[in-house]
Amino acid sequence: MSFKKLHPLLKESLENAGFDNSNAFQKKVLPILKGGADAYVIAPKGSGKTTALIIAVIHKLKAQAFEDSPRAIVIVNDKQDALNLKAEFDRFTATTDLRVYALYDEYDIDKQKEEVYYGQDIIIATSARLSKLYFLNGIHLGEIQLFAIEDANYLGRNNAYNHILRLSESLSKCQFVIVADALNSKIQNYQNAFMSNAQLIKQK
Repeated sequence: MSFKKLHPLLKESLENAGFDNSNAFQKKVLPILKGGADAYVIAPKGSGKTTALIIAVIHKLKAQAFEDSPRAIVIVNDKQDALNLKAEFDRFTATTDLRVYALYDEYDIDKQKEEVYYGQDIIIATSARLSKLYFLNGIHLGEIQLFAIEDANYLGRNNAYNHILRLSESLSKCQFVIVADALNSKIQNYQNAFMSNAQLIKQK
């Protein structure tokens, strides 16, 4: 799909970041994510799958802030991944007023609770810290429209898999997206847990 079909503010950010058009894999991914389907986005590093996810999130939120509760969550492996992904989101939200927040374990949880309380649109979080904050009543998940797992192949090496299962039970109907380099049995199991007829978008 052409970037011309995206929200004008998002299109402006893409142009400012040097993105003129989607690549071949993104042309497959973006229409499906824009359509609201649950999806597995499977492709090697460098394919543009993370950029496609960022674009889909911003477009879904209409490139603008709204009230206080987060509307999109992206789960990552650790603090460094959270900070790196936030930096990427910041590039593409530069012309918008969307609020992007990185939530990770190595930070004072009371400060995080306060900073989330004052309003965030997109939360990039480790599963352990998001789970802990949620069960401390420090974050409201009732307005989530899209829940994604970025670079999901780390699942199975820690308790993240179970954290995500428990969090999914607390969500109302929303779009679920799993992004990974390869499809494995762990992430396939989510199809039976909370994803609904998820489409498999795989780079050949």
